Amino acid sequence: MRWLLIFIVILAVLWFIRGIDEKPPPTAEESFIGEPVKVLRKMEGYEDQYLDATRERQKQMEEQIEKDTGGG
Repeated sequence: MRWLLIFIVILAVLWFIRGIDEKPPPTAEESFIGEPVKVLRKMEGYEDQYLDATRERQKQMEEQIEKDTGGG
């Protein structure tokens, strides 16, 4: 019976320790790798612009090929 009481006390202590609020971890931008992450976020916009420009150029090339071959 004594071991059951000890077991319950241990579980209560573990439950209490788990319930203590911990400081949340910092975001990537706030940590020591913040600057490279900010640069990568900025580059995402450039990547989208590049892909859009590439698609537009491909579309223009396909239209020019159709015009040159007399198709369409």
